[in-house]
Amino acid sequence: MLAQLTKLAFEPRIRALFDRWAIWVIVALAGVLRFFDLGYPKKLVFDETYYVKDALSLTQGGFERNWPEGADDVLAAGQIPTMLETGSFVVHPPLGKWIIGAGMWLFGPGNSFGWRFSVALLGTLAVLLIMLIALKLFKSTMWVALAGFFFAIDGVAIVMARTALLDTILMFFVLLAFWFLLLDRERHFGRVFNRPWMLAAGIALGAATAVKWNGVYFLAFFGIYVVMTEVLGRKEFSILHFLKTAATKFLILVPIAFATYLASWTGWLTTSGGYDRGYADDVANRFTGLLAWVPIPLQSLWQYHVDAYNFHVGLRTEHSYASNPLTWLFMGRPTSFFYEGTAQGEGTCNAAGGCSSAITALGNPLIWWVAIAAIGFLLWLFVRKSDKTAGIILLGIAAGYLPWLIYLERTVFHFYVIAFEPFVILALVYAMATLWRSVGAQGRQRLFGAYAGYALASAAFSAFFLPIWLGTQTPYWFWLIHMWIPSWI
Repeated sequence: MLAQLTKLAFEPRIRALFDRWAIWVIVALAGVLRFFDLGYPKKLVFDETYYVKDALSLTQGGFERNWPEGADDVLAAGQIPTMLETGSFVVHPPLGKWIIGAGMWLFGPGNSFGWRFSVALLGTLAVLLIMLIALKLFKSTMWVALAGFFFAIDGVAIVMARTALLDTILMFFVLLAFWFLLLDRERHFGRVFNRPWMLAAGIALGAATAVKWNGVYFLAFFGIYVVMTEVLGRKEFSILHFLKTAATKFLILVPIAFATYLASWTGWLTTSGGYDRGYADDVANRFTGLLAWVPIPLQSLWQYHVDAYNFHVGLRTEHSYASNPLTWLFMGRPTSFFYEGTAQGEGTCNAAGGCSSAITALGNPLIWWVAIAAIGFLLWLFVRKSDKTAGIILLGIAAGYLPWLIYLERTVFHFYVIAFEPFVILALVYAMATLWRSVGAQGRQRLFGAYAGYALASAAFSAFFLPIWLGTQTPYWFWLIHMWIPSWI
């Protein structure tokens, strides 16, 4: 079968059809996997309990409010609970919740499909984005399609796009910024200030930070990359040129990112009921000296950020699905978002041992575990051969992953990997492409068969795990055979 597939793939007519339609077929596949039965379960799962209600209060009043007991059940019943008047202390910026709220505005706040619509849409568009990025990096439809295909069928990407959390939104803006930087490098390399694509990247990175604060790490890493590539691109190094380059890129990226971030707080700033909103109204709490000129609402916003920062760095709460970042690439402790067990005869369950409906943000093992080796290979390419493409892909992984290693004692979760998963996929595909370029025409035919077999096997793994990504009701034993490692339960 693989031999016949290889022969067909090298026919010009088939290749032309592939080049024309592959990207759109993969986007459609991603859309089906992310939107099919998106409204299930018709209840808030995991941290949706925070973000859906925050989104609703933002869209109705401009700031996050507290909610009465039982509000989750009221929403699950398709009704809108009455929120309290007091501002809620939330520790993530507003933009992601505004975006979730857009879907709720379209489909109704009591509609579980509406809760998740915006995230599913951006999760689907992210598959298109990774292929646009792959096209810039790899210049071949085959590698573009593989990158999109692996990302479209992976369990972490699927589950995170089907859940009203912030992390897929963060990932989308990071990818968008990365694409803009590639466009800047291609079209405006060497110019000082006339850099519209870099300006767009600054807006996207500001938006990423306005979803979750770890977006600022991507801003820092990408900014350093821009400066270093332009400095090292010159034949002669000088401190003066380095300082000039660093200053100009800072002025392009950082102020627009900061303005974008600040704009996301407009609702909180223009209303009076948000948490800490009146902090600086008390003269005793205001800035003095050189900072006394800062507008009072911004002084209150600063205090809010101090409180949120202290919460983040001090978070040590026990959680059954907390995961050490050192285990993330190996999927040591994936997050269970939803689990519902039923006994035989209860509802539609007919299995002797009972049934399970589970949603677990578990990646496709065949993709993730092979990608670990690919990342190691790219490190070798970058260190030993100064491979620039390997370097820029590793940059994305480093920006999303390395900062978490500073907070090994914090309560964090495996699903945070979604922020840098696209770069893990790109690392896998670039390793495959590099091996492909190293062999001759005859070797490529054999290698194509191996790659096709790997892609098909990955699809088979995804088909096997799909029920525990979508929450499909299955016999308990069927769910249990997916739990290969005790820490997955």
